[in-house]
Amino acid sequence: MNQLNKNKVHWLGNTLKFGVFLLPFSADFGATALGLALLGLWQQKFKKIITHPINWGWGLLFVWLILSSFLAVHSRYSLEGLGNFLPSFLMIASFPFFFNSFRRLYQLAWWLVLTSIPVCFLGFMQLFAGWETPLFLHFIGIKMIAYGNPDGRMSSLLMYANTLAFFLVIGFTLSIGLWILHYRRSPIIKNNRINEKLLILTVAILFNGIALILTNSRSAWGLAIVGLMAFAIYLRWYWIIISVLLVIFVVIWAAWIPVYQDFMRQIVPSYFWARLTDELYDDRYVTALRTTQWGVAWKMMLQRPLWGWGLRNFTPVYQEEMNVWMGHPHNLFLMLLAEIGIIGTLLFSGLVGIILAKAVILMTGIYQKFKKSEKNKKTKNFSENEANFLLLFTYLVAFSLCIIFNFLDVSIFDLRVNLIGWLLLSAIAGITYSFHKNGETSLHL
Repeated sequence: MNQLNKNKVHWLGNTLKFGVFLLPFSADFGATALGLALLGLWQQKFKKIITHPINWGWGLLFVWLILSSFLAVHSRYSLEGLGNFLPSFLMIASFPFFFNSFRRLYQLAWWLVLTSIPVCFLGFMQLFAGWETPLFLHFIGIKMIAYGNPDGRMSSLLMYANTLAFFLVIGFTLSIGLWILHYRRSPIIKNNRINEKLLILTVAILFNGIALILTNSRSAWGLAIVGLMAFAIYLRWYWIIISVLLVIFVVIWAAWIPVYQDFMRQIVPSYFWARLTDELYDDRYVTALRTTQWGVAWKMMLQRPLWGWGLRNFTPVYQEEMNVWMGHPHNLFLMLLAEIGIIGTLLFSGLVGIILAKAVILMTGIYQKFKKSEKNKKTKNFSENEANFLLLFTYLVAFSLCIIFNFLDVSIFDLRVNLIGWLLLSAIAGITYSFHKNGETSLHL
């Protein structure tokens, strides 16, 4: 690689890094930096991008979205809704060519983890000290409401508690994965010196975990537990699995099991069991329930199964039927079925599924390689192959949690968390492209 190309790659990396750091604080500045990195990649890798087979699929999907928009019931809403997908498709088509090594996956994970720490800190100050941003900052996308949104639920710099919860689930998962990676490489204290990276990651895990609780998002609580269990299984720390299952059982007992329920509710804080039973917010109307929204979306799909009603058409349909404004049905896949039809939804899901399937195959190959190496060398040293496996495993866990989150909510309508989710998928795609091309890639810390 000549010096000019090295400079271009260095510029792309720095621009992307600043974009990731700025994104949670200001959608305007963060998206602008990512957009510059996107343009740079398209300029450098244009031929590779347009000739890669899976990108033909993304192009076909976007054509489908355009056609369904012209055939939509409310065509104007649908054409406006294309803006939620075009940046994402441009990212997934190009960013994998930047994330072509485990080293870059490692760097992206660190960028997101380090960004999550000040976001959590501002959230704590928001809830407990009533911090808020001045009005003049709202014009550049920096907005924090005193005591959270909704009131009493941490939202930090993101627009809503559930949106922050999505971001924190990613930060929490990546923090745990990086913590395990560094812990397996070196102890917390060595030669009377504290491992600084482990210390930062420990703070990140605690901050993200506490902040997740304070978002009061039931789905995020569940996802964090699922992520924690996945790593416990990887480490074979079965005592964590048993402990977590015991805690879950006790909370469920306090929430729903009538036998000695009063006693259990004295042990378990009402903050948890009352949120599960919805007694914490007992003023919710039927139209605000997810089951009601899902029913309307399903009925929309049955009425127009091929083309759907058009992007962003759920809102006017729901308002006409229920006389209540609702931005989305709190389920991405039901929303897509209702708005772009069965074929468009299958194409979208299939493209994502292909990337994840290739990543699982790659991860399986890496696992077999380091297990074979351990058997031959008869050593338990933490190898490069095991580090690669753990890093890819962490990304797959994080993105899988993003998918599950979208069964209970929709993340695409907040630019910041939407772009972060696509960044994770781009990183997963990039390492699979690189591995199948070169046959080998490693992480050197």
